[in-house]
Amino acid sequence: MSMFCYQCQEAAHCTGCTLKGVCGKEASTSALQDLLIWSLKGLAIAVRRTKPAEAVRLDHGYFAGQALFATITNGNFDDLRMIALIRETVQRRDTVLAGDTRSNDPACVTWKPGEDEELLAQGYLVNIPALTADEDLRSLRELLTYGVKGIAAYACHAAALGHQEIGIWDFVLEALASTIENEQGDVALGLVLKAGEIAVTTMALLDTANTSTYGHPEISEVRLDAGQRPGILISGHDLKDLAELLEQSKDAGVDIYTHSEMLPAHYYPAFKKYDHFFGNYGSSWWNQDKEFESFNGPILMTTNCITPVKDSYRGRIWTTGMAGYSGVRHIEEDAEGRKDFSELIAQAKGCAAPVELEKGTIVGGFAHNQVLALADKVVDAVRSGAIKRFVVMAGCDGRHHSRSYFTDVAEALPQDTVILTAGCAKYRYNKLQLGDIGGIPRVLDAGQCNDSYSLALIALKLREVFELEDINDLPLSFDIAWYEQKAVTVLLALLHLGFKGMRLGPTLPAFLSPGVAKVLVETFGIKPIGEVEADVAAMMTGN
Repeated sequence: MSMFCYQCQEAAHCTGCTLKGVCGKEASTSALQDLLIWSLKGLAIAVRRTKPAEAVRLDHGYFAGQALFATITNGNFDDLRMIALIRETVQRRDTVLAGDTRSNDPACVTWKPGEDEELLAQGYLVNIPALTADEDLRSLRELLTYGVKGIAAYACHAAALGHQEIGIWDFVLEALASTIENEQGDVALGLVLKAGEIAVTTMALLDTANTSTYGHPEISEVRLDAGQRPGILISGHDLKDLAELLEQSKDAGVDIYTHSEMLPAHYYPAFKKYDHFFGNYGSSWWNQDKEFESFNGPILMTTNCITPVKDSYRGRIWTTGMAGYSGVRHIEEDAEGRKDFSELIAQAKGCAAPVELEKGTIVGGFAHNQVLALADKVVDAVRSGAIKRFVVMAGCDGRHHSRSYFTDVAEALPQDTVILTAGCAKYRYNKLQLGDIGGIPRVLDAGQCNDSYSLALIALKLREVFELEDINDLPLSFDIAWYEQKAVTVLLALLHLGFKGMRLGPTLPAFLSPGVAKVLVETFGIKPIGEVEADVAAMMTGN
């Protein structure tokens, strides 16, 4: 028995990891995550069969979303947490069914978990190749599953701030159930496309949740140096965790720094009132082993993006939410949804100040509200020819040397080109000195990966201003970097909004079969990235 995982861009040999994940995931963790997802499909079938009241569906949908969030790449490496989630999934399923099982029920609806070691064996029996023999159907099912994982992640962030929509969770359950019940490729493709529609709804909901709670991001200058006081480093994506940490630590004599995808938190007005919210430390998620080591203080991982933990900082790293790592301390929320960071803050007081990695500042905060406030200036620059083209270089960063492509593209783009970005892909070029166009920076950072929604809104507004029928007639090109499942969700959202001709790399997803890849290429014009010079030339001519 062996693992099989190909959900991220770094899948071994661009086919799949079968011994251990390139991400560091052990075979046991992979098997338990496969079993968790399979069990969630049983829960989804149970909920859809019994048609409970909306409040019950909301509860089970949110639970399923959290569990899916735990299986995202670099999210949770803790086998005990996976086992607990599996057992709760089965308990929920049986409570919903209340004995209403049928002779033709799929095994995910009827199986009973035994001892912990038996779960591992069961997990190997329900991995991806074991469940679906047909290559194209398997590809569509996994594309749908990964899109739903990203939807679940964004919906969970919104829910943490009190914003939920039953239609989102109903779709999550529908999609999960369909991967067991449906054997038709055209139905699966239809659900994949519907996932793009639900992704737009979910990202809009999260945007509303974030901005109504913390204000609209605004142009902000963020420090990159290090102070003299002890610090706490927060990474991941969860803004509510940051808000609670800032409030609890405001009189503690420590500074709070962001890392990787938490950088955009500096753009929100609500966080600017905290004098000890110091700046951003380090760069992208995959550099954390070196950057966490030199930080000296405790690190709080709020969501996915955790990598195998080194002994040099094992005693200083904490997880919360659906993030997890075996042997690392985890902070749970209480019955009211609050978290107590007092132990982490106390640890910080006894630590040395961070080792300074760099100096200077970086500017960001170009989410849709801020850019639309500058709309007249942007439109004038386009009409005058000062801006010839916008290039969306959003998405994820990763370890592969091939990702230097995105740095090279940023440097090779003509001076009359503006880069629109969101997500950690920006770390490949956001510290380059690329200048500005009439005061408009050539790199406009909208924020986290979920803030790709901002980029879509900006494009839709520009289409309206220029009175274009087709959004693809804008002077706009896409050169997207992907790594994990939230990037898949964003891609499906962009397809739903009508964008075509997007470049995707460094490689096309391993989970796309030749047949499914052909459909995406022929229908939406998706293409792999190529050589820098040729790609830049093609983008500048709208190809």
